[in-house]
Formats: sequence, C-alpha cells, structure tokens
Amino acid sequence: MQDGQDISVTALIEEFLAARAVRKPSEHTLMAYRRDLTTVLRELGEDVTLGDLSPRALRAAFAAFAAGRAPASVYRAWSSWNSFFGFLVVDGVVAGNPMPAVGKPRIPTPSPKPLRGEDTPEQLLQAVNQSDDRQRDPWPERDVAVVALALCAGLRLSELLALRAGSLLGRPGERRVEVAGKGGRPRSVPIGPELDAVVDRYVESRRLRFGRVSPADPLFLDRRGRPLRRGGLQYLVESCYRRAGIADRVPRGAQLHALRHTFATRLAEDGANASEIMRLLGHASLTTSQGYIEVTAAQQRAAVRANRTNRALGELGA
Repeated sequence: MQDGQDISVTALIEEFLAARAVRKPSEHTLMAYRRDLTTVLRELGEDVTLGDLSPRALRAAFAAFAAGRAPASVYRAWSSWNSFFGFLVVDGVVAGNPMPAVGKPRIPTPSPKPLRGEDTPEQLLQAVNQSDDRQRDPWPERDVAVVALALCAGLRLSELLALRAGSLLGRPGERRVEVAGKGGRPRSVPIGPELDAVVDRYVESRRLRFGRVSPADPLFLDRRGRPLRRGGLQYLVESCYRRAGIADRVPRGAQLHALRHTFATRLAEDGANASEIMRLLGHASLTTSQGYIEVTAAQQRAAVRANRTNRALGELGA
C-alpha cells in the first residue's frame, strides 16, 4: 500500500458510494453496497484504517461474516468489496486489490424462471388490458405498458422505475427504448410497433389524468400522479397476476423477473443466439445468456422424449 494508511475506511466508503451515485444506480443497489461494506467492516473492529485492511484481516472478517449466511449473500458482499478496492486502485489510494486473496463461495448460475404455460403471457396481457371494476381506480393502460415492457423488452424492475417519458426514441418503425441498465451499463432495446402503440396509449391516458408530460418526467406514475416506487411496482405486477388468474404459474420468488425470463426464453426458442440475448437483456456475462438456450434445449429434449410415437418405439423392443 501507498502512504496514507491511517485514512479512515468509513470515509473511503462514503467516497466510493458518492462516486457510484453519479452512475445513477437504483436506491436499492446503493443500499446493498453500503450494507455489504459496513457489515464486513464491523467484523474488522472499530475505527478501522486503510492500514488494517491486510489480506489476512479481510479473510478473518469474511470468515466471521459468512457464518450463518447464505453463499449468495457472502458472494455479493465479496463483490461489493472487490468493487470498493477497484475504486481505490483507480484513485491511487492503494497499489493493488487484496480481494483475490480472500476466498468466495461458488455460486451456480440460477436457472431461468419464465412463466409456466404456453399461452400464459398472452392470457396475462388480455386480462390486464380489461378494466377491472373491483379496482378502486382502474388504469389498464398503465398496467399493460408495465407488463409489456418487461415481457416484450426484457426490462428489470429497477430499469422500469428509471425510465423517463423521453426514454423512447427513434422514427416510426425504428423505435427503441434507452435503458439505464444494471451496474451502470446503458443499453438500447428495439421495440416493435405493437409495444410502441401500448406505451403511446399509456402516455395519452396519463396526459388526460395529470396534464402535460415532459421528456424528463418519470415515465410511470401511481394513481395519485407520483413517481411509481419499488414497492408499488411490485404490488402492481402481483395484482396483474391475480387478475389474470395465473398466480400459480409464476415461479416462486420471480414475480416481475418472470416476465423478463419469459422474454429471454422466447428469444432462445425463436433462434436468438447467446450474444444477441446478452445485448438485449444487458447481461454482464455470456454464460448467463447461454443458460436460456440450454434450458430451452432441455425442454425440447423432454418434449421429444414425451412423444407418444417415441414411447411406441420403445415398446417394440420389450
């Protein structure tokens, strides 16, 4: 390490978080960084300085942190500290990153969790498009736009919340949505005329409810005209599932992500390669995108094995 070993690590964490905030991540992401960094820091002791962050001390802190926690939580904390040290290296505060010397658990790539049922996405869209008299203030145009952007453009929850009214750009027939992606990685997703029309209908319905819409305004609002927040968006999607009667076809723990996974799975079924899926969904790793293709192939093999003619062939040798 370079000079300045008596610098407070708490102060450096605040600098790191301020630098991250410039990238405009979600509030949830910043909170996760802070939680991971400060929780491990407490295992190192009080008034920790830069000189205290030796590989040996970090290994001991992570060993204590890992006790009783799931591997995914430990892996996320390791990644947060790895990013923190990367920031310090770039800023010239430390000469190198000690995190490669700190063990981390192996996390298997999670399996995709699309909606179950061949016609479930279409059933969902049709049901959400209908005004439900049981709702206090139905707004089907907004609800369809939310579901459609996740289902037909693969947007994450945080990406939907970050959309602005001016995020949809381009000429008719060449429209695209500009997305503030995970980890500060922006991407541009082309949208078809059908999805474009759905969003236009929503924006017009919003204009009738609340007046003029400026390009810099948050795209999605709640029924009182306030920017839609994380909890509100989650509740909206869950209510859409209930109204469509498909709650039992949503993989446990997936919720809105099931729509994104359905988009990716159908891309793979229709012949998209891993590189195309990676670009459209904003994956950091090609391995994640490859998972959708592998799952699709496994489903196809299962369907072939279930074919009655194949079973009849097997009985010939009995």
